[in-house]
Amino acid sequence: MCGTCGCGSEENGVTIQNPKEIREHEHHHHHHDGHEHSHDHEHSHDHHHHDHDHSHEHSHNHDHHHKTVIDLEKDILHHNEVMAARNKGYFEAKGIFALNMVSSPGSGKTSILERTLSDLKDEKMFYVIEGDQQTLNDANRIDALNIPVIQINTGKGCHLESDMVFEAVKKLDIKDNSILLIENVGNLVCPSMFNLGENKRIVIISTTEGEDKPIKYPDMFHTSDICIINKIDLLPYVNINIDKLKEYALQVNPNLQFFEVSATTGEGMTKWYDWLKTQN
Repeated sequence: MCGTCGCGSEENGVTIQNPKEIREHEHHHHHHDGHEHSHDHEHSHDHHHHDHDHSHEHSHNHDHHHKTVIDLEKDILHHNEVMAARNKGYFEAKGIFALNMVSSPGSGKTSILERTLSDLKDEKMFYVIEGDQQTLNDANRIDALNIPVIQINTGKGCHLESDMVFEAVKKLDIKDNSILLIENVGNLVCPSMFNLGENKRIVIISTTEGEDKPIKYPDMFHTSDICIINKIDLLPYVNINIDKLKEYALQVNPNLQFFEVSATTGEGMTKWYDWLKTQN
């Protein structure tokens, strides 16, 4: 559970799907009887209203609820760490180099992933786990490159958790000595709390987001190993000081390593590729 937003993995409609299998199933279903099916469902709900006089218990109930939430959060985070250790052991045993890619929405995370895969897929074995609340859109983009990919839709959840990744990894059947790229849900807050067992965490920020992102969201930058600054082709058109952004980020994490890139033009991507190829 997130201490920030209260979301968790329970009852949030988490689904783990292979986009290729989904398309094949839909294609077969469509042609099996020559027509498509649609279903309409009506739901009725009974609403019951109850009035209670509980003002004298408000303080006690509030304290009890607060303690319950804290204990539940601790349990969930502890469970996630145990499962993350399992993932890490599995990755190490098979020589898999796993990257957890995090960012806010619109940073160009999927574009960087696509370009990286397109340029390096003939040199390295890649597998991808796509995390999003809804849709198969990003997984379909990766599948179009003929890269094995599994989509995790988190429903109401705003981050991936280690047990979700483990289930996705089993579906991928990853070969030894390969690279696993995990694209987390677009969010700079909640994913920072959840270790997935990855080797490195990559935080991606774009030049359109402002140089103070690292001090606005310090936990994410503090827990990351690499910071990719994307959309540097827009520098002439945006009001941002890259040196100031790096200064803020290094205040939070002095060991952070930077790559300045443009997924659109390809500028700076070679340095990122050189780093990635030396890791596995």
